[in-house]
Amino acid sequence: MKIGIIGAGIAGLATAVRLAAKGHQVEVFEANSYPGGKLSAFEQKGYRFDAGPSVFTMPSYVEELFSIAGVPMEGQFAYERVPITCKYFWNDGTRLTAWSNREQFAKEVEHVLGVSAHRVSDYLALSEKKYRLAGRIFLEKSLHRWNTWLNFDVLKALPHLATFDLTTSMHQVNVEWFEHPKLVQLFDRFATYNGSNPYKAPGMLTIIPHFEHNLGVYYPRGGMHSITQAIFTLAQQLGVRFHFGQRVEEIVVENGCASGLRTARATHPFDATVSNMDVYYTYKRLMPREKAPERILNQPKSTSALIFYWGIRQRFPQLHLHNIFFSDRYQEEFEALERGEMIDDPTVYINITSKYTPTDAPDGCENWFVMVNAPFHCGQDWHNLIAQVRRNIIAKLDGLLQVNLETLIETEAVLSPPEIEAKTSSHLGALYGYSSNTPLAAFLRHPNFSPRIHKLYFCGGSVHPGGGIPLCLLSAKITSELIGKSSRP
Repeated sequence: MKIGIIGAGIAGLATAVRLAAKGHQVEVFEANSYPGGKLSAFEQKGYRFDAGPSVFTMPSYVEELFSIAGVPMEGQFAYERVPITCKYFWNDGTRLTAWSNREQFAKEVEHVLGVSAHRVSDYLALSEKKYRLAGRIFLEKSLHRWNTWLNFDVLKALPHLATFDLTTSMHQVNVEWFEHPKLVQLFDRFATYNGSNPYKAPGMLTIIPHFEHNLGVYYPRGGMHSITQAIFTLAQQLGVRFHFGQRVEEIVVENGCASGLRTARATHPFDATVSNMDVYYTYKRLMPREKAPERILNQPKSTSALIFYWGIRQRFPQLHLHNIFFSDRYQEEFEALERGEMIDDPTVYINITSKYTPTDAPDGCENWFVMVNAPFHCGQDWHNLIAQVRRNIIAKLDGLLQVNLETLIETEAVLSPPEIEAKTSSHLGALYGYSSNTPLAAFLRHPNFSPRIHKLYFCGGSVHPGGGIPLCLLSAKITSELIGKSSRP
């Protein structure tokens, strides 16, 4: 088949690899001049920054792309497991190192917070069990095909429904397990991996710690952008043709079937079309005359992010690759985000890739990717809000790190929700498309195919199974399998 893909984000690239490996002729159209979408990078005054996602888990999904392509990964992509998944800081001076080794992490929690190591280990074991029984069903298969539900794995999971905490919030599950507010907060924060609110998101999301604490956190050599570079290069090796700087203006639909794409330069016929563009804009911009699934498109959006990229003229040995400085008003922080606001004591995340790639910063310096959760763009005065948040972050870090941070910032760049929307066509700048704050959220995401338009498919963070690198790679797998089935005689 001749297949056209809209968008060279990570899901679009992975879909291109999978389809090309099956022998299809694949062309990718990207409005930007570079591949990767949110998973990009830039340099400024001697500092290199990964612009988007900063945590790498489940590298097997990248390895799988090389495997199905029949191309050795050696020399094209490499990664290592990091010994510390994250360092946590609280305003009262409490500090906790989350070791990659599960037993070591549990002992650290017992030592610092006084919560039994066995309790932590049991929690993580249950997280793994939930994933094994149900997580793979929800994440690795289309939820909108009957054959997903008519198999042995589903039957095996049914007796364990109560274990999945579908009607209990993530926060309630964590409170019942730990009671200690700091440990509850530590595990609540995993809801932000898909832009959700732990006080509303279903308890099933407690499978997310499994990815980090059981399977591990990894660092791709050369930084996160090397993931994009590796998959892009692999796609080129398989003969995928890329059209950069060519914005798709329309998905051509004839007699209920997607028959091609139209750019400003030409109309391109295809046997199947895949949109890696945000599903909202796919309908509203590219198919304005087609009936859109308004109920899906108007669901509550996920949170976004406000990111400061700082070149810091100092090294901080007390920090690691991933660092989180918690707010004392965590629930209030999420309530404010849902109102489209931000509190003056936000939780701050700092990623420093120069800890592993020293050339990402000049000698004696560090490249800080400083992120706070932000609401999606809904008319806020971002100019003033950015300045206010910046002051609050610096004041918070000054106190906790005992430093005058302002004097150490050598260079700065900022990424806000409006800019995220402009650069990546993410509707309202919502990083993960739609929130997962209800038990049925997974079922309400748009499927990886169009129920109305034949030969039209979807991948990426705004459709099933959701946002983040692992889920986007899984969406590519689901989508390519659906196309494979539809192309059979």
